Parts: sequence; structure tokens; C-alpha cells
Amino acid sequence: MYLENIPKRTNRTMGGKRLGRGYGSGVGGHTSTRGSKGQKSRAGHKSLVFFEGGNVPFFRRMPKFNGFNKPNKKIATAINIDILEKNFKDGDTVSMESLKKKALIAQRANFVKILGDGVLTKKITVENIPLSKSAIEKIQSAGGSIK
Repeated sequence: MYLENIPKRTNRTMGGKRLGRGYGSGVGGHTSTRGSKGQKSRAGHKSLVFFEGGNVPFFRRMPKFNGFNKPNKKIATAINIDILEKNFKDGDTVSMESLKKKALIAQRANFVKILGDGVLTKKITVENIPLSKSAIEKIQSAGGSIK
């Protein structure tokens, strides 16, 4: 026999205890299970769910944030042409890995953009990195390429 096969018995529901209906009822008399004294023992007590006995409520203790923080937010790291001029040799390849190796961007950086501030005289190859229009012009005028 399983629990789901047990037949349901009829007439087995009992009424709730009626509190405060005299000493003979077993649950009547002096305090009628409410304890002695205090707001909760009095008639008409209705406490709100978030009431904390006079403490500053939880929702008022929480800091006030505007909006929310995006968990997968991509923060772009900007690299200018003059930084590439200083740190790369003629004929080098600029990629995310090479920028991380030379500590020009953070190891956890996931998005980089090359901007066109500065002068470039070396032929460099840029791989899989977005560039601004001025950076594209400067790299191509110096004889470099973009892949």
C-alpha cells in the first residue's frame, strides 16, 4: 500500500479552537493564549508585516540605488595611436593578446578601441580590434594594415 492509495476518510475535519469563550472551554479564561500585556494581547491588534517594533524599517535601512547594474556590461578601454607608437616596433601585430602582454590594457578587459590621437610612423598590423576613422587613416598612411 502506498500513500496515494490510502482511501480518504470522511467526516474527519475539526473546527478551529474558539479562544476566549469561558474557563470551561479549556482555551478561555485570563489571557486566552495571548500572553500577558503588550500590544499583541489587546483587542484590535493589527501589526504590519514590515513593522519592527519601532526600529527603522528594513526598506528604509537599505541604500537608495537609481536603476540597476548591468551584470554583463562591457566597458571599452581606449588606446590612442601615440601609445602604439611608443610600445610597438615596425612590423608588429597589435591584437588583444599583445596589448595584454605589454600591460597596456587590463587582463580582464574584454573590449578595446583604438583612437586616432597622436602620430604614427611605424608599419603595424591591427587584428580584430575596432578603430576610429582617424585611427584607420593614420595606420594606412603609415603603411600599416587592418585585418
